[in-house]
Order: sequence, then structure tokens, then C-alpha cells
Amino acid sequence: MTKIDIIFLGVAVIIWIALIYNLFLMYHGYRYFIEISNMKAGYLDNMNEFPMVSIMIPCHNEETVIEQTMIAINSFDYPKDKLKIIVINDNSSDNTRGVFEKFKQKKGRDHFIMVDTTKEAGGKGKAGALNFGMQFTEGDYIAVYDADNTPEPLALKYLVKTILDGGYGAVVGKFRTRNKRKNLLTQMINIEGLSFQWLAQGGRWHFFNLSTIPGTNYIISKKCLQDVGGFDPKAIAEDTEISIKLYK
Repeated sequence: MTKIDIIFLGVAVIIWIALIYNLFLMYHGYRYFIEISNMKAGYLDNMNEFPMVSIMIPCHNEETVIEQTMIAINSFDYPKDKLKIIVINDNSSDNTRGVFEKFKQKKGRDHFIMVDTTKEAGGKGKAGALNFGMQFTEGDYIAVYDADNTPEPLALKYLVKTILDGGYGAVVGKFRTRNKRKNLLTQMINIEGLSFQWLAQGGRWHFFNLSTIPGTNYIISKKCLQDVGGFDPKAIAEDTEISIKLYK
């Protein structure tokens, strides 16, 4: 058997292992989907504890999307006196701040604040912006939403109830592609997102009790976040990096 034959067989084995593993995850992802679908009815009925939650929204040149996100978060079915929404303006060169000020003036929402990173400390990625915003947070829990998100009204309640009932360090929610029907690219992005959540997230959690933070629509214990030193500004994927640190 030549060296090329050995390489070919090795690659073929790796491909088949990956295919079998993903079929395994698909099965457990489906099982998890059925379980949470049955659990969803009445899940929030006995929720009577509403801790203070600070929501961080990192922004860098987000004037076209930030208002829709703030409208969605303002519609959360959660006590407003238990919320502090921190919009982190990370060295934006567009009208992100102007859009925020107009929204706040029109809606009169005092629990929304915008903080500006410095020119020296800002503009170095999402992790740096989140670390900067942490100093303005209140309460025991922090939720993170990207600036182009439009979460559903009950999204935060699901996260809070689950982290309280389970005693977890962090809890992640689902997400969908908002403009999935716009063109072929957005359709593919939507399929990729669904595959990741039901295979990699749902399947791994159902069988291994392992999951990773997706970067948006999640809640994390402030103490846990502080204990691991916050987000690593050098990390390319701060969500995966913080997940590993939390498990360790």
C-alpha cells in the first residue's frame, strides 16, 4: 500500500466518522426538540422571581439596525424596574448615538443608557466592548444581545427562569435569521444557524450536557463572568472562548 493510499483511507475514515457523529447529534437534537416542545406549554406559569438583569448591546456603526433592536428589547415581558439596558457605542463613526438619543427621547425609557468607549480602548472588537460595558452593569445577571437582533417578548423570561431553576452559570436561547427569505444567501445562513442549534447545541446538550454560548440571546451570571476574568479581547470568537473558560 502506497503512502497516497494510506492518506486516502485515512481521509475517508475521518469523513465517515464525521458523518456518523453528525447523524448521532441529529438524532439527539430531534429528541431534545421534542422534549422542550412538550415542556414549553406552561413553562413560565409559576415564574415569580425576577432578579435584576443588565442587558448589554455592543454597537459599532449600527445606525441602520439598532432602533429595531431597542424596540424589541423595550417590548420584553419583564418588570422594567428590574432591567438596565446598556448600549455600548464602540467607536462608531456613523449616527448610532443619534438614533439612540432619538429613540430614548421619543420613548422616554430611563432604563436605557448609552456608554461610549474611549478612542484608546475602543474599536478592538466585541470582547473589548463587552468588558467596557460590564462596569456599568447592575444585578447578578447579564444578558447579551447583538445590535441587529429582534428578540421575542418572552425571550428574557425563558433565560432567567432557566438559569434560576437550573443553577447554571449561563443559559443560551435560540435565534433565527430575520431576513431569511430575502435571497439565497440569507436562506443558506438560516439553514446553517438552524443546523448549528439543533445538531451542535441541542444534540450535544441532550447527550453530553455540553453547550457553547452563541454570542447573542444568552444570560450569564455576573459573578461567574468576573471569576473567569471577563471576555478575552484577543479571542477571535469571544463566545466560544468564554464557554471554555466557564467549563474549566
